Amino acid sequence: MWLSLAVVAGLYYLLRWYRERQVVSHLRDKFVFITGCDSGFGNLLARQLDLRGLRVLAACLTEQGAEQLRNQTSDRLETVILDVTKTESIAAAAEWVKERVGDRGLWGLVNNAGISLPTAPNEWLTKKDFMKILDVNLLGVIEVTLSLLPLVRKARGRLVNVSSIMGRVALFGGGYCISKYGVEAFSDSLRRELSYFGVKVAVIEPGYFKTFVTSPEALSQNFQAAWDQASPEVKELYGETFLASFVKTSTLMKPPWSENLSLVTDCMEHALTACHPRTRYSAGWDAKLLYLPMSYMPTFLVDLMMYWGAPRPAKSV
Repeated sequence: MWLSLAVVAGLYYLLRWYRERQVVSHLRDKFVFITGCDSGFGNLLARQLDLRGLRVLAACLTEQGAEQLRNQTSDRLETVILDVTKTESIAAAAEWVKERVGDRGLWGLVNNAGISLPTAPNEWLTKKDFMKILDVNLLGVIEVTLSLLPLVRKARGRLVNVSSIMGRVALFGGGYCISKYGVEAFSDSLRRELSYFGVKVAVIEPGYFKTFVTSPEALSQNFQAAWDQASPEVKELYGETFLASFVKTSTLMKPPWSENLSLVTDCMEHALTACHPRTRYSAGWDAKLLYLPMSYMPTFLVDLMMYWGAPRPAKSV
């Protein structure tokens, strides 16, 4: 019996290996639009796809980021300035993309732009803090997608949304996890709706990686700012030692492979270039071996794990 199961499992993974290595033809004729290319995943993906010969349309928040990217890539790559929180900026970028792709349509849209701060225990934050993240990570993704969807449908192309493993298990407060849960839901509904038109939707779920938005300095400043604006009652409940412990805990999250951003961009590239892309990609061994299994565990067990590793408020029960 066990031998039969092993054979079936082996055949399944062999078939999947074969299917996933089939590559889409005529990649040099295909346009891919990527948001958030100033740094991090978006910047590396733009350079990676440019080396593959794709026609990369890279959206950057600043002209400085756009210029640096152009200096590192071929003449095929073009840049545009985009603020995903502003409707007029999205509309202008969509028109810019339409002028370049023409009747061929847009093969790939990668919603990569995102922020992770401010984050802190929920009681330390305001509605404005939550909205700052949601405007970029969720509402920006929705508006960019809806603006460019006709072009992607015309090409029967790919939609790649960058979520997070925190879109499966919420381990801290603030708008980040909420926004990524929203990206997961938006992507699920899009995948089913767009399957009728030959469009494939993939979700990238990275674990912890070292980028600008996860730097210890940025996290420390963020926690301090959230603490400073908290009410006297909240400060009394949590205590100063909680703040110090919280900062220390966040810096211990860094796994040894977190600087290898290609673990994420390789997933993005596969989603764009493979004939049979996956629905979800978990990037990073912490995502595969820790956070993804946690998302399937009973809630009480995950809560116990969190209680064990998290700092305690000064006046907890």
